Amino acid sequence: MTRSHRHDIRTAPLPAPRGLAATGFGRRGLLAGAAGLVSAGGLVLPRRARAQTAEITVDRAKVDPIPIAIPNLVGVGGETAQLGRDMAAVITNNLVRSGLFRAIDPAAFVSASPGDVPNFANWKVIGAQALVTGKVDSQGGDKVRVEFRLWDVLPATQIQGTAYTATLGNWRRIAHIISDVIYERLLGEKGYFDTRVVYIAGSGPRDRRVKRLAIMDQDGENNRFLTDGSSLALSPRFHPTRDQIAFMSYVNNRPRVYTFDLSTGRQAMLGNFEGITLSPRYSPDGNSIIMAQTRGAGSDIVVVPISGGAPRRLTDSGGAIDVSPCFSPDGQQICFESDRGGDQQIYVMGASGGGAKRISFGQGRYATPVWSPRGDLIAFTRMTAGTFAIGVMRPDGSGERILSESFYVEGPTFAPNGRVIMFWRETPARDARGSGFSARLVSIDISGFNERAMTTPTDASDPAWSPLPA
Repeated sequence: MTRSHRHDIRTAPLPAPRGLAATGFGRRGLLAGAAGLVSAGGLVLPRRARAQTAEITVDRAKVDPIPIAIPNLVGVGGETAQLGRDMAAVITNNLVRSGLFRAIDPAAFVSASPGDVPNFANWKVIGAQALVTGKVDSQGGDKVRVEFRLWDVLPATQIQGTAYTATLGNWRRIAHIISDVIYERLLGEKGYFDTRVVYIAGSGPRDRRVKRLAIMDQDGENNRFLTDGSSLALSPRFHPTRDQIAFMSYVNNRPRVYTFDLSTGRQAMLGNFEGITLSPRYSPDGNSIIMAQTRGAGSDIVVVPISGGAPRRLTDSGGAIDVSPCFSPDGQQICFESDRGGDQQIYVMGASGGGAKRISFGQGRYATPVWSPRGDLIAFTRMTAGTFAIGVMRPDGSGERILSESFYVEGPTFAPNGRVIMFWRETPARDARGSGFSARLVSIDISGFNERAMTTPTDASDPAWSPLPA
């Protein structure tokens, strides 16, 4: 099933009920203060009644989650009652998984059905600082209307009110969009729930592994395979604006970079260039793909227009291995890994090539650099004796922090708001296929807290997070 775009969901504002005030900025400061919110790695800390925000940077910071009550959305006829329960569950799971919200146990609710105007005393007494209410109404055929309101409990004000009209099959997307609205209104930053993750699904015997492109919603739902596994697939990456993926594939045992159109399922080779082309990633404007191309015993970083044309070489390795390039969000710089200095390390250079500067100087080897969408951090994989780690550093190499260590971890990817990283972890396992390893996707916030394993139908590796939909 092709994923619909956000413009397929019609929205309309809902004014606050008569006699109640509506706030324009969402009481972010009071919630942040009461919850003890602090920042991690530059997390914006909103302040009450101020248009500006302050930033406090710490190496590691534990965030006290905001207590929020999310009753079931009220069904209005038909099967909408179940739909209201399902949507409330998705919203709850999204917010709780972020680590920044604590959902109050429904058993503590004094009133399970708040109505159009909540009795705020009932929610204050159980410690709720924010309240979500809403209703689901069938519009006939396959149409559904969802009304949603976000309330600031202590001053009894409405923060947000929106109605969504869409096809019934879009109900989960509406729940993700509502989650994003709640996240943004209470924290002051864009959410990331209405996004997807593409990854490599691994299955089959250990010595004859099948690796297919797969895609899922960021919460692990709506998983589907994109390729049939007849050709090995690796390192998928999303286009910044199109419903398209670039990846490496071994079609006829020839490693080449391909693009995959998610709307049509069409797969096309980027170009039949000399050597092996690998580790592709789109430029921020989406007009070109940066990748590595082998040349002799080494490899160089090259850029290729997606409309066609010859690669433009950005590095001249002279036998060194330059791979895993990634543009900065503004398109002005490129980070990549190279062994040009005798060991595998991370370098940064200008977008036109040349002047590469090494930025990784910790113990061990560094690989798979990826720039945060905010531009403030570069995530990486670090390898030391017997241990792998996922970490972040500033683009100049300062402020290095390790977020997660394990037997084997690799391949970080940022959520589009730059606050969460997903990577893959391999652990020793023994099952019906014999001794070997099991690979899973794992998410963690950039402060190094709230680490969570994802559930996928097969082994999973090489994740790439989508941008927010247009």
